[in-house]
Amino acid sequence: MRPLGIVGIILILGGAAVLALRGVSYTKERQSVQVGPLAVTTEQKGFIPPVVGVVAVVLGGVLLFNARRRS
Repeated sequence: MRPLGIVGIILILGGAAVLALRGVSYTKERQSVQVGPLAVTTEQKGFIPPVVGVVAVVLGGVLLFNARRRS
């Protein structure tokens, strides 16, 4: 299978996972300041909406279709 087809399959699987979970939330932690034994960290929370999953599935389908057509 061509690399384009593999990327298409990965996008379809990832998009389906986002859709099945109705979005994915994540937390990114960064260490801001460290003075001696004291450390101040910040957390940034984010959310990947289900619309991104739909776009990933459609784009993956297009890539997979083009990879099969070129073979």
